[in-house]
Amino acid sequence: MLEVFDAIAREGSLRGAADRLGLKASTVSHQLKSLEERLDVDLFIRTTRSISFTEAGRALHRGSAPAFEQLGEAVEAARTTGDSARGTLRLTAAEHAYHTIIADKLPTFRSVYPEIEVEISLSDALVDILEEGFHAGFRLGNVVAQDMIAVRLTAPLPIATVASPGYLDRAGRPDTPADLLAHECIRYRFRSSRQTAPWLFEGAEGEEEVAVAGKLLADDLPVLVDMAKRGNGLIHTFRDYIADSLESGELEQVLSPFSRNVPGLFIYFPREYRNMTPLRLFIDHLK
Repeated sequence: MLEVFDAIAREGSLRGAADRLGLKASTVSHQLKSLEERLDVDLFIRTTRSISFTEAGRALHRGSAPAFEQLGEAVEAARTTGDSARGTLRLTAAEHAYHTIIADKLPTFRSVYPEIEVEISLSDALVDILEEGFHAGFRLGNVVAQDMIAVRLTAPLPIATVASPGYLDRAGRPDTPADLLAHECIRYRFRSSRQTAPWLFEGAEGEEEVAVAGKLLADDLPVLVDMAKRGNGLIHTFRDYIADSLESGELEQVLSPFSRNVPGLFIYFPREYRNMTPLRLFIDHLK
């Protein structure tokens, strides 16, 4: 069975392993399943498009690849990977998810589980976590690939249109979303797609988009907020992200009757990682 595992790891597919070993693909699949059942861990993540290591599989491969005489140690490493409060947890998240969910909880998580290394990559793209080597990602809404599990972390999130009181005193306060066409609107540009985020509102006939304009754009949420605080114009963003600035009076919300909610934040991950202890502990801590 270990020879079958090594062949799959080297060939990158069950068919390739079967050809390498001169076996039927069904035999390779059966022996891999038997090995995973014996170790009580998943060694590969299998989708309709690819096959890739789980953390346990990667641990077994690291140990067994140099020489088969190290297989005993590799089996033990694979059997214990992800079963204790230690190891590495690799996450991908948008800036908003980090600042509103992760940032405040990270210090207490680190104090309770000091031997878990947490690596966070910030991106506004819909990252393929399998391809990029992450254990989990954060996104708005629970629409994920069929091989993934999504866990809700927040209720639906309100979007707010805000500016500094100084700007509004100078330029006037809009009464309807259409009034924004006469204002300086600071737009967010996604780094991944290079598209600008739409300004959407609740109208009489449902969701309506206003094609706002302005001379300032940014691909960084903190920079966007800073521009608004300095009186450069209006921004359209997550209300919870700028809650402190609204409370302090640095920013003022307008068009509240027309504001809308977006789906809440979810954390998503491959089914094979559902019992991975560091990930499970992190999700429990966030919730």
